[in-house]
Amino acid sequence: MASDPESPAVQRAVFTTTHWSVVLAARNSSPDARDALNALCTTYWYPLYAFVRRQGHPPHDAQDLTQEFFARLLENSWLQSVDPARGRFRSWLLTALKRFLTNEWRKTQTIKRGHGIPFVSMDSAEDRYALEPADPVTAEHLFERRWALTLLDRVLEQLGTEMAQSGRTAQFNALKPLLTGHHSLSYTDLAAQLGKSEGALKVAVHRMRDRYRDLIREEVARTVESPEAVDAEIRALFEALS
Repeated sequence: MASDPESPAVQRAVFTTTHWSVVLAARNSSPDARDALNALCTTYWYPLYAFVRRQGHPPHDAQDLTQEFFARLLENSWLQSVDPARGRFRSWLLTALKRFLTNEWRKTQTIKRGHGIPFVSMDSAEDRYALEPADPVTAEHLFERRWALTLLDRVLEQLGTEMAQSGRTAQFNALKPLLTGHHSLSYTDLAAQLGKSEGALKVAVHRMRDRYRDLIREEVARTVESPEAVDAEIRALFEALS
């Protein structure tokens, strides 16, 4: 019998490998843990970059500041005070960035930022930022929204990988718009496109949506301090998209 994904035991099992555990492990200078933390930075750099840009920093300075933030983050001295009990991973990361910006802007700008080593590729930074809404949302709101979208992108990518492994890439590509709300085809058209009956298509869509929700919970669980915080975090992320 399959385990209930909502059960406390299953929810707690998700926390065996979390973003917090990666950060905590990185304090011990383990190469594997540092690689994992670097991968997290690579995934979530854009929400931080968007925050810096919305704070009024021009593109080149924003890129330098974001790179330097990652350089400092990967130093042991920054990680020693990390305490997951204080809250969400994204909140901790944004607080660390705010402190860094305050301290960095007090210094002269003559010292090369980033130690000369780019931690993430920012080639697409301004192309992406140009697509942000022109309305005057706060930098914090923009960060929250981009974090939510980045998290959902990760979930969609994982779902696509899972379905590809079972030979359902065409099905994933056809049905993905039903998850993102950008679909225009009817169930009749989709069923014909995939060579399924409408009944079989509805079953496939139901299973895909169930798995999508499960993956969202798993991904969110990696960014909060306890299983009990998952539901509140999911609500907060979807509020950021509204």
